[in-house]
Amino acid sequence: MPNKKKIIFSGVVPSGNLHIGNYFGAIRQWAELQNTGEYQTIFCVVDEHALTTPQDPAKLRSKILEVFTLYLALELDPEKSIIFVQSMVSEHAELGWILNTITPVGELERMTQFKDKSQKQKSVLAGLLNYPVLQAADILLYHTNTVPVGEDQLQHIELTRTIARKFNSTFGETFAIPEPFINKEGKRIMGLDDPSKKMSKSAENPKNYIALLDSPETIREKIKSAVTDSGSEIKYDAQNKPAISNLLTIYSLFSDKKINKLEKEYAGKNYSVFKNDLAETIIEGLSPIQKKYKELSANPDYLKKVLRDGAEKAESIAYQTMREVRSKIGFLEI
Repeated sequence: MPNKKKIIFSGVVPSGNLHIGNYFGAIRQWAELQNTGEYQTIFCVVDEHALTTPQDPAKLRSKILEVFTLYLALELDPEKSIIFVQSMVSEHAELGWILNTITPVGELERMTQFKDKSQKQKSVLAGLLNYPVLQAADILLYHTNTVPVGEDQLQHIELTRTIARKFNSTFGETFAIPEPFINKEGKRIMGLDDPSKKMSKSAENPKNYIALLDSPETIREKIKSAVTDSGSEIKYDAQNKPAISNLLTIYSLFSDKKINKLEKEYAGKNYSVFKNDLAETIIEGLSPIQKKYKELSANPDYLKKVLRDGAEKAESIAYQTMREVRSKIGFLEI
């Protein structure tokens, strides 16, 4: 596909609540990449991936719209980027199926996330095993060059690269081989209830994360109950004081203050004072995002237009890719 700019693709699954880790670890970076003007940026609400776990249809529909609206509230610009919902472009599922036919089951069973999640489920469904192939289809469909990801997704990008090479060698040069782009800063945001694990929007304990749409009262309560380390010194030491180090990271991201400056500012002060100030800083930082979200939510006609326009733009690229794929694998053309 002729395009002088490198193509970036990324997306979020609309399961659970988008939280500050999603923002600092991914979406803020997307907006920065979008605004450089150096890339063709494509951002998707990957709702088909949500089906790997049971979903209530009404709640899923609500979450898809919530995440899409949050994309816009977080400064993803439909005039600069293609922003759309995965299920509105049927070529994702079609290419996913085709790529499944050239992907060995053993490759999928070795995926770390499959191993982890399958151990927690009584009955393992095929979608959980196959979703990395759908993820590969999401990426390859748009001739993506760069995928912003966390380190926990590197294995998935490597599988995507393997699948693309196999298709190209079997059927002829078709797909770009994508490269991962890692945001080192965002990977450090850990759970408020367990600083040894990343903040998770699908965590069973809602006190694990600060959701982007949490009320001020909820934020204060979650920060107040966040685990801390033994002792009272407010000092960054990821190995020996992981909990307070995580809170310092969050404070630094919201305040744009260096961690060493925060250490000096809170020298001799206790955790309670630090937590109170951190909560208010988060509330202040999320306020403009929440205000924008409410404004957008109050304008459903605008949201529907952006949804349609994004799907049409994505479809125009996906359609051309699939014409080429169908021809190369031997499907009939009329």
